[in-house]
Amino acid sequence: MPPTGHQIRRIVTGHDASGKAIVEMDGIAPNMKVRPGAGFVSSLLWVTDETPARMDLHQDRADRTIGVPPPLNGSVLRVVDFPPVTKEAEAMDQDALLKSMGAGHHAHGGAQARHAFMHRTKSVDYAIVLEGEIDMLLDDSEVHMKAGDFLVQQGTNHAWVNRSDKMCRIAFVLIDAIDPLDKQG
Repeated sequence: MPPTGHQIRRIVTGHDASGKAIVEMDGIAPNMKVRPGAGFVSSLLWVTDETPARMDLHQDRADRTIGVPPPLNGSVLRVVDFPPVTKEAEAMDQDALLKSMGAGHHAHGGAQARHAFMHRTKSVDYAIVLEGEIDMLLDDSEVHMKAGDFLVQQGTNHAWVNRSDKMCRIAFVLIDAIDPLDKQG
């Protein structure tokens, strides 16, 4: 299990049988995973499998195994802690990392990825840097982000690389979308 500092308190509200608003869950999010090699710690907080989302299930919708992308017509809420990158992590086999992330999209057009962490998902991603700083690499550019910065990512190739000496924590909401590079859609 990841160290205590990586734990995320998750509160989920709902309704009782009479329709009164209640707290259904309050505690440390139990679904934490460490990505082998890279050392990313991912806490899955909630998943929906449909749009509009159901709110009457009275179950822990994060109690599952899921990769980075959201389910078809669904969404994912997670928090990821990115440790400072190491030379060993940057030298990882990209296919192995993508497999561990459940992310099957490589660089488009068969191009060589510029970094082992490069991936993309068929989703609109909202990312909020909560702590630290990080570089988001795109195909041929990058953006330095720090605590308080927000990103809207629309199915683009990217990699998160923490070149600082401190942990970086990012909250992500991923929503299933139509792939802009899918010529059939």
